[in-house]
Amino acid sequence: MAKPSDSPALRALAWAEQGAFDPAHEIVQNCEGDPACDWVHAHLHRWEGDLANAAYWYRRAGRPVAGGDLVAERAAIRAALEGRQG
Repeated sequence: MAKPSDSPALRALAWAEQGAFDPAHEIVQNCEGDPACDWVHAHLHRWEGDLANAAYWYRRAGRPVAGGDLVAERAAIRAALEGRQG
């Protein structure tokens, strides 16, 4: 079984946490349809300011459209994906 840190969504999130949009986006594009990847994908588009595209990906992920601080959202996504909160 893969460790949670080995998941594509968490790898993409790690790139985002380092300020690296392109590698993060490439990862989530390659796992489209996985709700966790779609959630990170939504976050990435919100980060780049493409709010309409972000809203699409939040819907695909089954998550409400986020607002507010991007760093706080990244932390919340990480915690949820690591099973520390829902």
